[in-house]
Amino acid sequence: MEITNIVAKIMICNQNELTEEQKSVVEAAKIATLGSYAPYSHFNVGAGVLLDNGEIVKGSNQENAAYPSGTCAERTALFYAGANFPQAKVKKIAIIASHNGDFTEKVCSPCGACRQVMLESQYRAGEPIEVLLCSKDEIYIFDSVDALLPLGFDYSDLNA
Repeated sequence: MEITNIVAKIMICNQNELTEEQKSVVEAAKIATLGSYAPYSHFNVGAGVLLDNGEIVKGSNQENAAYPSGTCAERTALFYAGANFPQAKVKKIAIIASHNGDFTEKVCSPCGACRQVMLESQYRAGEPIEVLLCSKDEIYIFDSVDALLPLGFDYSDLNA
């Protein structure tokens, strides 16, 4: 038997320590929370996605009384980007949540389905996507989706 550790590098910073590009995608995520439809959880999530063509797209969570029928902010933004800018590569994604009108104290971490879609977007881009998980005061920066989904299922698993 062999035991291996999987380690992720996380840069923790505040808004003032971000580059202008990072600030713009975080601001887009914040604005996106305003478009959230969350009448059941009151947990409004926004995602901002920066594409290599300079476009920034936004997505928000959209709940439904039949819970599985809703969708998360990350998938909303990434699918919109893929449908409307199919040749563009995703460079960065920022995610933030608010609850009862205030951004959360804890960073907003994507669900497993969103991590899988982020991994596929990274595969489509052919290069790492920077991930910014945000809270009211802190931002966790990952240099790749792989850090959030180690041993992820990808195209190579289909050809096994």
